[in-house]
Amino acid sequence: MKSALFVCGGWEGHEPEKCAAVFAPILEENGYEVEISTTLDTYLDTEKMRSLDLVIPIWTMGTITDQQEKGLREAIESGVGLAGWHGGMADSFRHSIDYQFMVGGQWVAHPGNIIDYQVNIIDHEDPITSGLEDFQMHSEQYYMHVDPANEVLATTTFAGDHVPWIEGNTIPVVWKRQWGEGRVFYCSLGHVAKDFEVPEAKEIVKRGMLWASR
Repeated sequence: MKSALFVCGGWEGHEPEKCAAVFAPILEENGYEVEISTTLDTYLDTEKMRSLDLVIPIWTMGTITDQQEKGLREAIESGVGLAGWHGGMADSFRHSIDYQFMVGGQWVAHPGNIIDYQVNIIDHEDPITSGLEDFQMHSEQYYMHVDPANEVLATTTFAGDHVPWIEGNTIPVVWKRQWGEGRVFYCSLGHVAKDFEVPEAKEIVKRGMLWASR
């Protein structure tokens, strides 16, 4: 049986445990033994971390020690998959640049806060996005600093209604990448659990988790 670990904590506004409750059953239905941890010290157990198939961090902001971060990064480098969404993965540990390097991006703004915006699928062949069409979200539209090495699968374009000088800028929403032997998947959707009531958002994260898994 495959194994997946959710690590939930940090800022509660992103509903870490509610979001874990959306996706843990999906992994269980796909044959995973799922554990939900609420401490970053889980990353210190080197043997346990390297035995996993998938890690799903849902930890916005907060701080991580050098040893906790090392435990996570080395597990991913060894072949464990990493998958996550929104600020739970790409607005974690703002001072930990090595963590951000692994993830492939970092949140910097969401102009207008909760707004209507479109997600554009740009890769219709990849298994994570195949068969999906462009769709609408009513949530935070993430403006991000991103690694040019990411393989981008979906994007969003900013209208400039709230910050005029970024009008027309296109920012990745979904990407995948490698970190050592491990696969990394990220999706900027999912401010709160209700966002995953949008079928495309939920399906992309489901597929991304399964793709990233060892």
